[in-house]
Parts: sequence; C-alpha cells; structure tokens
Amino acid sequence: MSFWTFVSRILGLVRDIVLTGLLGAGVALDTFVVIMKIPSVFRRMFAEGAFNQAFVPVLSEYKETKSDTEVKDLINSTFGVLTSVLLVVTIIALLAAPLFVMVFAPGFYLETMKRELAIDILQITFPYLFFVSLVALSGAIMNTYERFSLPALTPLFYNLSLIVAAVWVAPYYKEFPIYVIAWGVFIAGCIQVAIQIYPLFKMKLLPRFKLDLSNPGMKRVMLLMIPGIIAGGVSQINMLVDTILASLLPTGSPSWLYVSDRLMQLPLGIFAIAIGTVVLPRLASLHSADNQLQFSKTLDWSLRLILLIGTPAALGLIVLSEPIVMTLFERGEFGELDTQKTSMSLTALAVGLLAFMLIKVLTPGFFARQQPKKPVVIALLSMVLNAFLAWLLGFHLGFNHVGLALASSLSAFFTVFALVFYLRKESIYVAEKGWFVFFIRLIIACFALYFCIEFLNQDVANWRLLEGVSRFLNLTILIGFGIFTYLVTLWILGLRKIDFQH
Repeated sequence: MSFWTFVSRILGLVRDIVLTGLLGAGVALDTFVVIMKIPSVFRRMFAEGAFNQAFVPVLSEYKETKSDTEVKDLINSTFGVLTSVLLVVTIIALLAAPLFVMVFAPGFYLETMKRELAIDILQITFPYLFFVSLVALSGAIMNTYERFSLPALTPLFYNLSLIVAAVWVAPYYKEFPIYVIAWGVFIAGCIQVAIQIYPLFKMKLLPRFKLDLSNPGMKRVMLLMIPGIIAGGVSQINMLVDTILASLLPTGSPSWLYVSDRLMQLPLGIFAIAIGTVVLPRLASLHSADNQLQFSKTLDWSLRLILLIGTPAALGLIVLSEPIVMTLFERGEFGELDTQKTSMSLTALAVGLLAFMLIKVLTPGFFARQQPKKPVVIALLSMVLNAFLAWLLGFHLGFNHVGLALASSLSAFFTVFALVFYLRKESIYVAEKGWFVFFIRLIIACFALYFCIEFLNQDVANWRLLEGVSRFLNLTILIGFGIFTYLVTLWILGLRKIDFQH
C-alpha cells in the first residue's frame, strides 16, 4: 500500500509542478485550489475519513460473525443509502453553487471575476465527491478483505488525468486553461469508479442498489459516521477554515498554502494514511475477537513506526523548505517571491507534521471499538482552537498565511495529546517496554541528520544560481545522505528490523 501511495504522491507532485508552472500563484490557481477544497474536504470527511472509520469496523464484525448473505445485504444497503445521500448533496451543491462560494470563499465572492470563475469551477468539479465516495466504499470493502493494492493505486488516475489535461489539452485553450483542469477532475472521477467494478465483481461483492433503511448494520454505520465526520476529518476542517480565511488575504495566499500542504501530503500519505488504513481493519478484528492485549500492541507498533518516519521527515522539510520549493516549483509563472512565501508556510506546517501523522493512527483506536464520542469532543475543541489561533496569528498579529499554517499545526498537537490521554486513561492503549531507549535513539539519530544536512547544504543564493537539473540532483544527493546518516545512526545505536516486525 505504501508503494502505490508513494507512486501516487510522486505523480501528485508532478501534477502540482505542472499546474503551478501553467497558472502561477495568481487568480486562476487561487480560485481552483480554494474551490477544490470544498469537494476535497467533503470527500475526506464523508468518504476516506468518516465513512471508512464507520464502515470498516461494522463490515469486519459482519465478516467475522455473520453469513455471506448478511454481509452482502449490509454492503447493498450501505451502497443504496450512500448513493442516495450523495446524489442529493451533489444536486444541492450544483443548484446553490453561488451560496457555497459565498460561505466557503467569502473573499472571492466580493470580486466579480473571481466569483464567476469560482462558481463555474465548483459546478464542474463538485460531482467528483459522488464518484470518489463510491471509490471509498469499494476501497473499504477491499481493505476489509485484506486487498490493499487497488485502493492505493486508484488515486494515480486522478493525478494522470490532471497531468494530461494540463500538458496536452490546456495549451489549446490558452485563455481559459483552468476550465480544462476542472473537467480533468470530473473525468478522473469517472475513471476511478470504472476500475473498481471488475475486482468487486470477481470478489462477488459488487454492490447493488438497495434502499433498506431498516438494515441494522447500515444504521450502525450511519450513526458512527455522524461523529466520524467531525472526528475523522478534523484536520481537513481546520484546513478548510484556513482556506476560507486565506481567501480574505492578498492574492497568492491560497496558492502558497496549497503548495505547502501538497508537500506535506508526501510523508503524510505515503506512511501515516497507509499505516492508519491498514491498521483500522486489524484493530476492528482484534476488538471483535476481544483481544485487548494485541489491540494495544498494534497501536504501540503504529505509534513507534510513525515517530520513526515522521520525525526526520518533519526535520527535513523545516531545514530544506526553501530549496525543496525552489527545486520543484520555481519555474514558469511561479517566481522567487512565491518560493519564499511558500517555504515559510511549509515550515509552519512541517512543525505539526508529526501530529498530523499521529492523528491518522490514534483515531482508529476509538473507531475500531465503535466508540466515537471522545474523538468528537476533542475534534470540536481542536476546531475552535484552530479558528481562534488562525485569527490571532493570521490577522491580529499579521503573520497572514504563515499564521494560518501554524494554527493548524498547534491545534493538531492539541488533538494528539488529548487522544493519547483518553486512550491511556481508559486502558485502551498501554505502552510497551522500551520507549525510553527508543526516544534516545530517535533524538540522537535526528541530531546526526540535522548536522549532516547543515554541513552539506548551501546558501539559498547559491541554490538559485544552479540550473533546474543541477538543483534536483543536489537536492536528491543531500536528502539521500541525510536518510543514510539517519538510518546508519539508528543501526549503530542498536535498532533492528526485528524491532518492528509486529
């Protein structure tokens, strides 16, 4: 799963490089990234977030304890209700597009050109929510049956669709290339749904429409989804708040935040989301089997793995923020000022990278047990904290888009501390032996990584003198040496592969 997610994230990076080079950090890209946040946030809350965390535990329980007929009936009933709700939501969004723009992008609504462009893009791209939610249902079924490859590689087709639209189609529509990109999103959704059909048919689990509101399993899924929409999508809600506020900031702010967030998605998606997705059905099965000891050990394994990967990733993004942004994005319409502004918000988001990653494996600890109340309360408090900090840092203290990014990071750490507190308080998670030694190894290895990067790194002015290929090679070598130093230091300190063979 990590492999296909890695390929998808790399293609996503290529997609963003192409889009920023084509559009620059101007009105068109600002409008696209802000408006795409609307279906994307709904997608990550309803589809990949809350739906997965509600549906997988119930389906796992049915798989373990019910007949094949009852399992298929649950899938069909859930499919019927989900598609009906999604269809209604999509129609409402298409008809009320101006209202959506006014609520989610108030800064755009005040300018005629941005408002009209935002409404058009929303009406083209919002149906993607319908398509990708069906993909999420398919992925949840496959993950429960321990088939992880296809759900992980499906996002490739979204990135490929946008790359093709930007590179080969948009040049023929030079006045309005942004519309080509928007239609690329719509087509990507159709392709992603289509490739799910045959694998589900082969598994004999292809859903059929059945609007059965009395199905007890489906009712439990829907009840779990309601709090899961808040708890599972808290980071996305926080990012949506940041996007709304960013629309009120100077032109370019939404684009700078978008590029920063996309770079964050590399370690977050490749490792944290992959680990969290794989761990959720495992935790759900252990809970159904009433195996509390292995449940706790699985959480412990997940936390250590996230810390082992997330800590150096955050450190690297902070230290190398400007060279990374310069190497990947500074070309075409994306200039030196855009690099500086983006690297500042990337640093602020990277401060919270570890927290964002930990949330992905801590939240399943509650949802696998079908106990969503605590994450909901924590998520609501985190949302309030994020909104307050965003206003304080972004507007009152004048840090603008950097303040919004830092607010997200700080509220994410609050969420992590609160989740760990309740998991330990209720004895859901009991720490295994060896954490002190693990932390010592981790800290020493990170110091070695930092000094390696600082020793080999160049001044920003020298980076700018390099050509594009030379920048990329230098950055690749620098990161490669950093990873090598980090891993060798851990090995010297006694950390072995067997320590993570759970």
